[in-house]
Amino acid sequence: MLIDLRSDTVTRPTLEMRRAMAEAEVGDDVYGDDPTVNRLQELAAEKVGKEAALFLPSGTMGNQVAVMTHARRGEEVILEAEAHIFYYEVGGLAVLAGVQTRPLPGERGVITPAQVRGAVRGDDIHLPRTGLVCLENTHNRAGGAVWPLELFREVCGTAHEAGVPVHLDGARVFNAAIYYDLPVTEITRHVDSVMFCLSKGLCAPVGSILAGDADFIARARKNRKLLGGGMRQAGVLAAAGIVALEKMVDRLVEDHENARRLAAGLAEMRKVRLDPDAVQTNIVYFDVEGDARRIVEELRGRGVLMNALDPARIRVVTHHDVSRGDIERALEIMKEVLD
Repeated sequence: MLIDLRSDTVTRPTLEMRRAMAEAEVGDDVYGDDPTVNRLQELAAEKVGKEAALFLPSGTMGNQVAVMTHARRGEEVILEAEAHIFYYEVGGLAVLAGVQTRPLPGERGVITPAQVRGAVRGDDIHLPRTGLVCLENTHNRAGGAVWPLELFREVCGTAHEAGVPVHLDGARVFNAAIYYDLPVTEITRHVDSVMFCLSKGLCAPVGSILAGDADFIARARKNRKLLGGGMRQAGVLAAAGIVALEKMVDRLVEDHENARRLAAGLAEMRKVRLDPDAVQTNIVYFDVEGDARRIVEELRGRGVLMNALDPARIRVVTHHDVSRGDIERALEIMKEVLD
């Protein structure tokens, strides 16, 4: 049996989700008539402390809709240079939102108030207006790193002092909340909008949420329609999202524990370079001696799936469908290849 550590997107819906999907009451969500979608949106907004929320097919669409709704074409968006919205969303900020990006070099995905203050454009006819600051917590390319909470507050405050709204790519924001051991609202209350995924560690098969104030979400709904994200009897999918929010958040602590165990085991292997203390949530990056892509292929042949990010670096992600026993078995197999 394969042990799939490629991503927490490979999670399969739980039996409770499948039953909820089969029994979901549905309507036409473009008309606002799907009661299950409406319930999910109300629940999601309450969870993150916002007035309203919108169900979308994907996190990428959620981020792009957020930027389109906050910023006007030709404005500039400040973000960290390794941010998912900049790195992995197919140039959508330029193609769809028509904005210019201002990437700032960060430290494990974190930028400082001084950097943001210095990047906000002044009132000059030659310069684009700063329309938005985008932050990411947890940070994917930083290995699931979590922002220091006080610094997160300060960066958001700096943007707001300059009159610039803040959008949070919170694809795994519940992982961050579990790490802080605080309600997720202690993160989301500092931002104007937040996107989070239901289809990663929360195990729903499809979907993400965009939340903000009521006027923002009303405008975002139209941009979702523009991008083709208006779904019809989407309650079939939303039903799984409701189970995800009600039942799957607190168990993320298990994924974090498994990631730390995996990191500790990997750090003992001769061909691995890894600081296990740097692992905070459910993502583990490690460097290897040799060709990472070849190593990944060899491990695939032995039943362990993971991703090579470049010729020397590998990423593994823990999730609901990987047990502690799977972690121990994966370590045994990796030791045969990497020690």
